[in-house]
Amino acid sequence: MAQDNETAKPLDKMTVKELKDVALEIPEITGVHGMNKADLLSAIKQAKGIPEEKSRKKSGSIRELKQQVKVFKLKRQEALAAKDSKMATIYRRKISRMKTKMRRYA
Repeated sequence: MAQDNETAKPLDKMTVKELKDVALEIPEITGVHGMNKADLLSAIKQAKGIPEEKSRKKSGSIRELKQQVKVFKLKRQEALAAKDSKMATIYRRKISRMKTKMRRYA
């Protein structure tokens, strides 16, 4: 898979098979066939001297998000009891967004 840098697709977008082909061409990397995509990416980047980028995910834990979801669920129940449908809808949407964040972190 000898490609020049202008036509090569970024390492992060390559499949595991393509990454294994690239890694096999680099003599410093051993145990290519037993590696997963994350291991292959880090090994190739280290061998080529490419700095690793940090994850785009915000710092925060799933535990904190679950606590916030519980709080918003209680507030939503209070809003429903007070027949405040506008606030109940707002809390429902916030809960939905937080659950989406949790799925991304997992």
